[in-house]
Amino acid sequence: MKKAILFLLLVSMLALAACGSQSTSGPEGGSKNEKLVVGTDAAYAPFEYLKDGKIVGFDADLLKAVMKEAKLKYELKNTGWEPLFASLKSEQVQAGISAITINDKRKQTYDFSSPYFESINKILVKEGSPVKSVDDLKGKKVSVQNGTTGQDALEKKFGKGEANVKKYETNVLAIQALLNGEVDAVVADNTVVDEYAKNNPDKKLTVVNDKTNFESEYYGIAFPKGSENKKKIDKALQTVIDNGTYSKVYKKWFKVEPNLDALKK
Repeated sequence: MKKAILFLLLVSMLALAACGSQSTSGPEGGSKNEKLVVGTDAAYAPFEYLKDGKIVGFDADLLKAVMKEAKLKYELKNTGWEPLFASLKSEQVQAGISAITINDKRKQTYDFSSPYFESINKILVKEGSPVKSVDDLKGKKVSVQNGTTGQDALEKKFGKGEANVKKYETNVLAIQALLNGEVDAVVADNTVVDEYAKNNPDKKLTVVNDKTNFESEYYGIAFPKGSENKKKIDKALQTVIDNGTYSKVYKKWFKVEPNLDALKK
C-alpha cells in the first residue's frame, strides 16, 4: 500500500512539474509572452529623451513601428550611453537603439541592422566664434559625449588622449559646458546641434558644418553578436522604410523628407 501511495504521489509530482515548465509558443517558436528589452540613452533629443517620464523621440517612434511590423513585444529601457553597450555585450538587453553609429570597431563586438539614418558631425559654437572648421579647433577646448564618433573624429585629427578634448556623460552636459564658458566648442551629430541651436535662439549659438573633416555616418539598431532577433527586425525595418511609415516618422521629427537613397549603402 505504501509503495502504491508513493507511486501515485510520484506520478502526481511529475505531472505538476510538466505543467509548470510548459510554455506557449508563438509562430516563430518563441514564447508569446516573451518581451525583448531594448536599451537606449534617453538624453539625446530629438532621437530619444524623457518627456513626462516617458521615452519619446524619433528612435522611439521608429522602434514602435518596426516592432509592430515584426510582431514582437518589447520594453524600451533608459540604460544610459556606456551601460547600453555593456548590457548588449552581456545580453541583459536584446537590442539597442540610441543614434548608434555603425562602424568597424563596434561591428567587432556587436551586430547591427541595416542603416536607418544618415548623420554627420557638426561643430556648435557661440556667435562670433573664430571657429569655421575642425582645423580651427586646434589648441581650443572642445566638449564631446564620451564614446561617440565625435570623440573619435577629434582624436583622429588631433591625437588620442588630447587633453583639450573634454568628455562628458551626455550631450546635454557637453553643450552646458559650452554655455558655461568651460569649452570653446561642442562636436556632436548634426541633428543634435541643429535642433539645440534652433530651439534656443536666446543662447546665440552658431552651427559650423565641415564636410571635409567629417564624413557621413549611419545609425543602426545594435544587437549582441549572433542575435536571432536581427533577421526579423531587419526585415521589419525594411518594410517600414518601403511602405512609407519611416518617412512619416522622419517628417514628424525633422520636418523634411528623408533621403532614402542614402540608406541603400
